[in-house]
Amino acid sequence: MASVVSPKTIRELAAAVPNGRLVGDSRAFVSGIRFDSRLVQPGDLFAALRGADFDGHRFVADALRRGASALLVEERIDHAATQLVVLDSRAALAPLAAAFYDHPSQTLQTIGITGTDGKTTTSFLLDSILRAAGRRTGLIGTVSVRIGLDREESLGHQTTPESNLVQAYLRAMVDAGVETAIIEATSHGLAMHRLDGTRFAIGGVTNITHEHLEYHKTLENYRRAKAMLIERVATQCGTVVLNADDAGSRSMEDFARGCTVVWYSATGADADLVVSEVTVGPSGSTFVLRAHGTEVPIRLQLLGGFNVANALCASGLALAAGVDVRDVRRGLDVVSGVPGRMDRIDLGQPFSVVVDYAHTPESLRKIMTLLRSLHPTGRLIAVSGSAGERDATKRPLQGAVSAELADLSIVTSEDPRNEDPEQIIREIAAGAVGAGGLRGESVLEIVDRRAAIRAALAAARPGDCVLLAGKGHETSMIWGYEHRPWDEPEVARQLLREGDYTKGTPDE
Repeated sequence: MASVVSPKTIRELAAAVPNGRLVGDSRAFVSGIRFDSRLVQPGDLFAALRGADFDGHRFVADALRRGASALLVEERIDHAATQLVVLDSRAALAPLAAAFYDHPSQTLQTIGITGTDGKTTTSFLLDSILRAAGRRTGLIGTVSVRIGLDREESLGHQTTPESNLVQAYLRAMVDAGVETAIIEATSHGLAMHRLDGTRFAIGGVTNITHEHLEYHKTLENYRRAKAMLIERVATQCGTVVLNADDAGSRSMEDFARGCTVVWYSATGADADLVVSEVTVGPSGSTFVLRAHGTEVPIRLQLLGGFNVANALCASGLALAAGVDVRDVRRGLDVVSGVPGRMDRIDLGQPFSVVVDYAHTPESLRKIMTLLRSLHPTGRLIAVSGSAGERDATKRPLQGAVSAELADLSIVTSEDPRNEDPEQIIREIAAGAVGAGGLRGESVLEIVDRRAAIRAALAAARPGDCVLLAGKGHETSMIWGYEHRPWDEPEVARQLLREGDYTKGTPDE
């Protein structure tokens, strides 16, 4: 991540942190910022962050051995180098990083997208529209970070990276000539100060349903975290784009004072952006978009009525960014897919296999409802799980959705982390049984995800659909603290070949 940034003294950086106490040599130069001591290089500032599993203060000695020139800490370290002592090192890191990277978001037109579901698809659609309009764009999101057309890297399991990385990516975008940056703003990212110091000109909300209560504790706290994006836009007197069809999104209007509020609706509610003549089919959707008095026909290759709503959100954001509605049409037309979203695996087998990232009750309901409509005479076989050390209250809800909409629900592991994977599965399965599923018949519990997928494929008959939900684009599965390599589409292909289900290899 090479950005053109001049070293700064710790005194210059400390000026950006209210109530920080500088100890040691105020003239010490900082040439980089790290929160992982293993990555520290001579001249770096090491930010000691407290997390759920590790306390960065334990690694100060390692950072100093590697050449850290200064520390950002919450407690003074005796006999240590120059240090900036603050109440909350994560909160202080954000303005410090923004100052170190010369406040890149003040140069960019920065658009934030938040919501429980649909953020990634909306960001891809928006990016396509902006590029159709000739804009040079950058993207920070679930699937990857992209800087212009030339640089792309994965974030692993973290949608919104720590603030020093956000600011570094934005600086790299400025250096690459990017005009508009799109950021998926998660509730964790907002609440944990990762997006502090970032100026947002435009913000959008897809929906706000049930997610991340392991961290936020209540739905109200979760909504409040999402609202931080709207408040950031309001400080700039910017534009927010809200979903009139979703109660959670509608609640964000209370935080949009000073903003221009643009409403969209895919269901006929009174709004600024609406659709008519909607046709949803197995090859995508067509509809007429009416925006601010202008009508244009749209062809969307993405499947599902819910993607019509995502397209509306992206259109509203693009129009707020100054794009012509004709570019909206061109940009939406060319998006053929989003990594890990409705990814069809076709090796000639006589049934459908779909990989999707859906991992909330609402997103599972949407994708399963869609797949049932596309396979009216076949059965739906769903493989899904729920992440460990994340919102446990949604687990039985996910099971209930699967039991309601799938003919066979196979509950398996999905990033158990330090939780007992069998206990997670039992909690999901309990929801499925409570909704009418029969354990051992229509509800199976298989800890090993590969074995679960193998069982789903073995159960499939011609005309059925197998849904592999929850992992999508991700390239690893987390067991304990270990990230084990995992590529769900490739696993599906391997098992299809091993089971001799194929008659050819159409998707290769």
